[in-house]
Amino acid sequence: MQIYRGHVLVCAGTGCVSSGSRKVKAEMEKQLEAFKLEQEIKVVETGCHGFCEMGPIVIVYPEGIFYCQVKSEDVKEIVEEHLLKGRPVKRLMFKDRITEEMVPHYNDIDFYKKQNRIVLRNCGFINPENIKEYIARGGYEALAKALTEMTPEQVIEEVKASGLRGRGGGGFPTGLKWGFARAAKGDKKYVICNADEGDPGAFMDRSILEGDPHALIEGMAIAGYAIGADEGYIYVRAEYPLAIKRLKIAIAQAHEMGLLGEDIFRSGFNFKLNIKEGAGAFVCGEETALIASIEGRRGEPRVRPPFPANKGLWGKPSNVNNVETFANVSKIIAKGSQWYASMGTEKSKGTKVFALTGKVKNTGLAEVTMGLTLREIIFDIGGGIINNKKFKAVQIGGPSGGCIPEELLDLPIDYDSLIQAGAMMGSGGLVVMDEDTCMVELARFFLNFTQLESCGKCTPCREGTKIMLDILERITKGEGKEGDIELLQSLAETIKSTALCGLGQTAPNPVLATLRYFRDEYEAHIKEKRCPAGVCSALTSYTILEDKCKGCTACARVCPVQAISGEVKKPHKIDSSKCIRCGACMETCKFSAIIKK
Repeated sequence: MQIYRGHVLVCAGTGCVSSGSRKVKAEMEKQLEAFKLEQEIKVVETGCHGFCEMGPIVIVYPEGIFYCQVKSEDVKEIVEEHLLKGRPVKRLMFKDRITEEMVPHYNDIDFYKKQNRIVLRNCGFINPENIKEYIARGGYEALAKALTEMTPEQVIEEVKASGLRGRGGGGFPTGLKWGFARAAKGDKKYVICNADEGDPGAFMDRSILEGDPHALIEGMAIAGYAIGADEGYIYVRAEYPLAIKRLKIAIAQAHEMGLLGEDIFRSGFNFKLNIKEGAGAFVCGEETALIASIEGRRGEPRVRPPFPANKGLWGKPSNVNNVETFANVSKIIAKGSQWYASMGTEKSKGTKVFALTGKVKNTGLAEVTMGLTLREIIFDIGGGIINNKKFKAVQIGGPSGGCIPEELLDLPIDYDSLIQAGAMMGSGGLVVMDEDTCMVELARFFLNFTQLESCGKCTPCREGTKIMLDILERITKGEGKEGDIELLQSLAETIKSTALCGLGQTAPNPVLATLRYFRDEYEAHIKEKRCPAGVCSALTSYTILEDKCKGCTACARVCPVQAISGEVKKPHKIDSSKCIRCGACMETCKFSAIIKK
């Protein structure tokens, strides 16, 4: 076996690949060969480190030096200075935003300090296409323990005692769900993984699939043993080609090593896995619609009961959990339920992975212990708001979630606290908004998404969301009228109580949350015909400040409709009757002489 004195880990998650990490890896191998170091240093492709904004990411071991935003032209310097001469390249290290000092090590970067990486434990540290690296970090030990030392009932009780709740959005106790499937009568049972991650800006499951596919496979095999299933399906959207590729490799490797297939660990337990590629319908994130899609039918939800635990895939008892839920299982079995239950809050145990996006400085994936506050996630891990603007709200739970305002920044992240605040955990999307965000437009944006993605099966979702969307579009165009707010509230509550599935029932959440916390913005749009954030173009006007205008004519030159007039070196004016409110003039002005009203 080849022994290396050092390893260079190059992130090959989708984010870093799109930023050029494959070129970085190729150049690294080329330069190692040029400096005759190819027998001393090994280059390893890994999954996502989570700090997506800083990609491509390269970590050099054994020192653990963290390099970020590495380009192929930087590689020669890393090889020559660091790997050959032992002098780390400071300019490629992460620069602390406050102290402006270079931070050489991964664990010293603020983005990672408050994280507790259980689900993401291997992402960024192993080659996801090499099962031996997963095994070297304790992989498949939990499956061996479950099959050789525990009964199925004991496995279920251990999961129950851990307090693990479904991470796909509903938060239903995982062990209880498994118990229902175990007790159901049937000659055939199935384990199903919902990897149909459809929320805008969400990539939690994708990163696990790309960076640690065996964590999912092991968790599903343990679930199969627990409920009495010998077959599983992973339903993953076709837009995740890299995830699908690595899943296929991982499944084949697990079969080859006897960790899938027949008589696993000579226990008499058989388990095989299939991959079903979805076409990207948001509604297929709902478990009964997902099951219909696997069966080759139109992806539409059905009335429950019967629940999938009793009548699921092809009418057989089935258990459905998402990727993150399954990825927790092996650590719970290996380390025990008490270890897992010691983390988090009374009713929300363990950790949660969030996709941190929007107007925040540090975007990416963050896995935190339940109970951490929104303020800690946004300002300590996320680094605060871009350009140091004022925080306004955070949308949590995807398009079916809700907006949390500034006064609730110290709200602990757990299932029950979020529901009380009018939001929901969802799958884990966190979209941060600053002072320039119009909350009415935001509600319109998310409702437009859910309305377009409605399967159309039930009237409340199909027709109700369309009526709500029409009202919101009128309001943002300056055509709102008295009674619109009350009508929106009434429609939202009706849809929540009458829609067929969870997606329809939660579709009005963004509207209800923004009405609850930002009603004044709705009233300004309707009564004053004004958008406080200056976002809705129909309610926005541009004015030139005479005392600041230098008469440089730059604004007049870029105006597409010749709405700006004035002589050189004299204050200009905007003809509001001609202005189309495109904002080109304000973007062009170097003297901050143009403002929005």
